[in-house]
Amino acid sequence: MQKHFLLIYEVGEDYVEKRAPFRAVHLALAEQAAARGELVLGGALADPVDKAILLFRSNGPEVAQSFANNDPYVQNGLVKKWSVREWTTVAGCALKPSA
Repeated sequence: MQKHFLLIYEVGEDYVEKRAPFRAVHLALAEQAAARGELVLGGALADPVDKAILLFRSNGPEVAQSFANNDPYVQNGLVKKWSVREWTTVAGCALKPSA
């Protein structure tokens, strides 16, 4: 059975202003991961925009780690720090197997 992993980004204060040149590639990377059934949800926290969280479904943390390593937001310093944490899901539609 696949597990869930949270990719947690800590972003800089000027993240929103600096992301524009990298946004299309970042979103394409996310759409590709979603199409493969790996990325379930992703987005930035609001008020303040200081973190972003992406929820992955996989057998191990490597899928989320690979996403971060290939993300232009990480590669270009918009993300100050990132981590992957296993998340024990106990309720919700994310428990359904991916198609």
